[in-house]
Amino acid sequence: MSHPTPEVYEQGKGMDAHNQVMREIRSRKEASYDPHEPTRVWLDEDNTPDGVKESLTIILNTGGCRWARAGGCTMCGYVAESVDGGSVSHDALLDQIDVCLDHEAENADEPADLIKIYTSGSFLDEREVGAETRRAIAETFADRERIVVESLPDFVDREKIADFTRYGLDTDVAIGLETATDRVRHDCVNKYFDFADFEAACAEAAAASAEADAGTVTADDDAGGAANADADGRASAGVKAYLLLKPPFLAESEAVEDMIDSIERCADVAGCHTVSMNPCNVQRYTMVDELYFDDGYRPPWLWSVAHVLEATADVDAIVVSDPVGHGSDRGPHNCTECDDLVQKAIKDFDLRQDPSVFEQVSCACEATWEAVMELETSYNMPLVR
Repeated sequence: MSHPTPEVYEQGKGMDAHNQVMREIRSRKEASYDPHEPTRVWLDEDNTPDGVKESLTIILNTGGCRWARAGGCTMCGYVAESVDGGSVSHDALLDQIDVCLDHEAENADEPADLIKIYTSGSFLDEREVGAETRRAIAETFADRERIVVESLPDFVDREKIADFTRYGLDTDVAIGLETATDRVRHDCVNKYFDFADFEAACAEAAAASAEADAGTVTADDDAGGAANADADGRASAGVKAYLLLKPPFLAESEAVEDMIDSIERCADVAGCHTVSMNPCNVQRYTMVDELYFDDGYRPPWLWSVAHVLEATADVDAIVVSDPVGHGSDRGPHNCTECDDLVQKAIKDFDLRQDPSVFEQVSCACEATWEAVMELETSYNMPLVR
């Protein structure tokens, strides 16, 4: 992994001790990646404010999240998959988009209505994805219905969002908030911003939506090409909050309680229409990985995911979850016997938002989970591996 200069370290943000440990852990990464190939691409379906849509998800391979290069989040290992050197050229990023379009053409009957673009950092950070590239990508997908782009709240502003809405393209910014509790975000996750910054980003998205709806946003030939002839100028913009279930140093019950509170608080923020709960998984080159191998961390139970979804089913937002690595020791899991069934119920809930799906799954291990919820504390975790 490349060694950025001190200026890249975003001095004064996060916990210095966490950052120092994380930089040492990340320096062990040896693999290198092709700047002309995306990290991942796949087809799926997702719940949106306009219903369930076929989706194309793109993980662009960039120079990596700037905050992760400073040390970054305790659970995130995605920077280990980034290109060495800290940046990827405009042409190389567009080559990656072409690879993804080829994948879609080969595997889908028709183009997906929903495009999701992640960088494992901030798509709206122009040090990671330049303005020229952002506008070219907006033009490439101008004929789709909706696009999701990933960013920390620092980089969210209505002008950048307008690069997409000017085409009549509904635009969502996916923000890795992780939790609505500032202390948990700072101390357990090592993210530097506050919930107030998330609220400010939502306000920017809402303002972009209002401007697009009023027809005050027009195409700029120099910035993004001619407007889509079919666009009516009334595209929407909003925020999709990403929350982390069970960051390190929280017991299972503490994590569940914080998640329920966080979902409710996010749903109350104007401009935030979707909350995605991400159960923590153990990624390489992270502090969570170190804790896991020292018997100091267990990923959350799938029963916890189901419990949170049931408890927040009536909030004024779409609440979804996609447990990565479910059923594995390093991913969210129960007893292995029921993992696939519970995961299937979670996916069913994501699409239909019907909590009754969880009444159809049961297992003897649920009693063990209930005991963990009652007895596990942050100083004796994990109670059960």
